Amino acid sequence: MISFDYFAQALPLGEFLARHGTETDRAKWAASRSRAELTEKQTALLKLFTRKVNLLILAGAWCGDCVAQCPLLEKFAEISPLLSIRYLDRDSSVEVGAELKINGGQRVPVVVFFSEDGEEVARFGEKTLTEYRFLVHQLGGDACGTGLLASEIRAGITQDWLNELERVQWILRLSPRLRRLHRD
Repeated sequence: MISFDYFAQALPLGEFLARHGTETDRAKWAASRSRAELTEKQTALLKLFTRKVNLLILAGAWCGDCVAQCPLLEKFAEISPLLSIRYLDRDSSVEVGAELKINGGQRVPVVVFFSEDGEEVARFGEKTLTEYRFLVHQLGGDACGTGLLASEIRAGITQDWLNELERVQWILRLSPRLRRLHRD
């Protein structure tokens, strides 16, 4: 289990990219953020959230999957102020990276979702189902490409992440412990 203490040590996106990214990396992240779009229905869903969720993201500023996915999460946080996002660099956070391996490998991005009081709720990451479907269909390509994807793939990845975030939100919303705390 990942300690919530890592969240306090992690960095907001701007500081993460300043410390661990190059100018080229930062430009890719900015370009990806500029293409992040949500539907009215997705925006309305994010506005329904009532529980604070802390997202600890193990990432690499250089990573195409991170470029493609993390700016979406930042967009979600702009809409829902109950989402707090912090980043750890995979190459600098060896202990966390070892704990968050996927299929025996160091993959990024991996998100650990924490409740408002630091309880781990879920983990999700590397590639979403939409991207895996695309890759299986293509059966080839870079292991970690540029992160610049076609709009229909981007829309599916956005929905995949939103589905997971919604699942986490409802876990927290229905938690007996948190319902007692919030008297709801």
